[in-house]
Amino acid sequence: MNVKGMAIALAVILHATIVQGFPMFKRGRCLCIGPGVKVVKVADIEKASIIYPSNNCDKTEVIITLKAQKGHRCLNPKSKQASLIIKEVERKNFLKYQNV
Repeated sequence: MNVKGMAIALAVILHATIVQGFPMFKRGRCLCIGPGVKVVKVADIEKASIIYPSNNCDKTEVIITLKAQKGHRCLNPKSKQASLIIKEVERKNFLKYQNV
């Protein structure tokens, strides 16, 4: 292989490694699309998960798992119900790690 061919191959490899490091999505890959619902019936809630901002998504997400295989709902983190759920989950996590 001549010098010109080696230089082109090196440039292609260098370009591929640089492009691979660029983030493809500016806002990341959030699980919730849109603002989410404001209220979920408390009797239907099986589990609540809070996903805090990270490299994948720059917003807090509150995901509610519904009973009886009814799926998941994204709760608007700015709603009153979501703030109460966030406080309760944080309180339970704090108590759980205090007892360890």
